[in-house]
Amino acid sequence: MPYQPLLLSVIDASGILRDEKKLLRDRNLALVLVHDLLLSKGGIQMGDGPVKQAILKHKTRLNAEFVKEKVKRGVSKTEELARTATIAYDTDELARGGNTRRWVRINTMKATEMEVLGIFASQGFKLVDHASSDDPYSFCKDEHIPNLLSFSPTTQLQDSSLLKDGKIILQDKASCFPAYVLHPPSDPRIHVIDATAAPGNKTTHLSSIMKGRGRITAFERDVKRFQTLKHMLNRAGAHNVTPQNQDFLAVDPLASEYRSVTHILLDPSCSGSGIVNRLDYLVDSVENETDAVETDERLKRLARFQLKMIRHAMKFPSLQRLVYSTCSIHATENEHVVLQALGSEEALDKKFRVESRENMIPSWPRRGLKGLDDSIPADSFIRCLPEDGTNGFFVACFVRNNEKQPSALKRKAVELENDDEAQADADEGGSIQDKIEGRNPKSKKKKKRKKKHNADLVTT
Repeated sequence: MPYQPLLLSVIDASGILRDEKKLLRDRNLALVLVHDLLLSKGGIQMGDGPVKQAILKHKTRLNAEFVKEKVKRGVSKTEELARTATIAYDTDELARGGNTRRWVRINTMKATEMEVLGIFASQGFKLVDHASSDDPYSFCKDEHIPNLLSFSPTTQLQDSSLLKDGKIILQDKASCFPAYVLHPPSDPRIHVIDATAAPGNKTTHLSSIMKGRGRITAFERDVKRFQTLKHMLNRAGAHNVTPQNQDFLAVDPLASEYRSVTHILLDPSCSGSGIVNRLDYLVDSVENETDAVETDERLKRLARFQLKMIRHAMKFPSLQRLVYSTCSIHATENEHVVLQALGSEEALDKKFRVESRENMIPSWPRRGLKGLDDSIPADSFIRCLPEDGTNGFFVACFVRNNEKQPSALKRKAVELENDDEAQADADEGGSIQDKIEGRNPKSKKKKKRKKKHNADLVTT
């Protein structure tokens, strides 16, 4: 695993796990945060809090140890270190038969699929039916998500002009599921909320699905991550998105500005236990017993927060569809949270249920965990694992039941009420019900006139 040995050496030499043992109990979390601090241009990608501050407090010491490690490896620039690490990762991963893929989403707000495929072809890439894991120049189209391409993990696209121009977005396949499942209509009257939007991959995916129509309000409470979100939206050309540097939980669902919201995407803070290919497999999947106990306590705290977010989202009066997702593999944060949400006052009052499989990418094989609640089919949920070539992920969708489901005749009547031809017939004496039942109002008029004429003949 690239970076991991180096970063663990930096962490051990700095002594931060010893000095901050009350806050940095999870070694894997510390590994990811130190990576972001030392190697990510955007810095630590998490909300401001005591854990983040515990890392930042030791920034100078961590940087010093990082420089020492580069010297040991005979590398002067971080870029050289990254290239060396990437080569090491590719060789190691392929030797172990790793199934991870490099996923690329075509941003249809900036380019068409044909345009992007043409540019890739001009650069020597080849579109095939099934991309090889060891050929960096072959790729294929994904079978589940439109405009998603699958490349070998050895393919390097970080310097691609397509990426810099916002025509493609590097986004894990599992991360594409939430927006695709929510699938808000491309309608100027639709108002969508992305409750925890940064860095903006899912937000820009929503914008593409809506073809730039309608309105998306994207909330992000952390100031630094909010800047990342705005940069992402600008690069992707997502002009129907209004970013708000605000905590979603502080938003009043009954405010006039949000009373018309019909769709919400909610991807709240989670344990991140499913993230296995974050910049080349940073996180170790094996934890010791002490870590497991501490993680269990942390999972319960996260689950309470996640439930609070779902219940708040359900308070929006016009809400019809709510997608809840995590990059966690733990049932505590996934199925258990959904089951608790369904039993909440908000869900019962608004008559929310989970979406059926037929509207949840039915061809995706990996579904929810069975045996948790017989009243809810496990296949109502989507799960992803690393062996699927993605991060570990979970997706559920809540939909609102109308109090009275309209009958087929009534639904047809509503449709025909908006039909100009039907209205014209109605103006001539016919009714919408006539149209539904196949009666011809003009024929009725003729029959009435003929009957009246016959009566007049008898009279005379």
